[in-house]
Amino acid sequence: MKHKKFVKYRRKYEGKTDYRKRLKLLSSNIPRLVVRRMLNNILLQVIKYEPNGDHVIVTTHSREITKFGWKGHKGSLPAAYLTGLLCGKKAKAKVKKLILDLGLQSPIKGSVVYAALKGVVDAGIDVAHSAEIYPSEERLKGKHIADYAKLLSQDKVLYEKRFSNYLKLNLKPEEIVDHFEKIKLKIMELK
Repeated sequence: MKHKKFVKYRRKYEGKTDYRKRLKLLSSNIPRLVVRRMLNNILLQVIKYEPNGDHVIVTTHSREITKFGWKGHKGSLPAAYLTGLLCGKKAKAKVKKLILDLGLQSPIKGSVVYAALKGVVDAGIDVAHSAEIYPSEERLKGKHIADYAKLLSQDKVLYEKRFSNYLKLNLKPEEIVDHFEKIKLKIMELK
């Protein structure tokens, strides 16, 4: 039988938690907006600290936007924005103000994390931030995906290889901007 060695700050030792950063976030007494990006998905949680442990108020996963008809990639900038918008709509009745918790992620301007943050802010939640960190409106809507698809349309083999999942779900990647707008309207109609 193996005995585990006791390590005082095990999560720090494993490279999973920055305790100094966490203490600063918790000392604000504001619920945290936790954004985690996986390879093909995005997870947003609104978490409130309590003495007996963190309490999750709202959880939103990018798979949930498929219920509104989203056919695009669930890890893209448009999907991150829509997931953030949905999270903000769900959390609006429970919280008014949040603080962004990036964890150990690097804060990269225009990244998926900030696209999700923009969605939460557009839903009406107050989150301290600078508007300069957001991706451009064109990128949020997926125009860069549509432009790339138009560029690849001359090479049919490469086009079908790169956008096989879009085509399998009957979504032409050139039409992703219109598709994004339709899904955004459906989410905005939520109360």
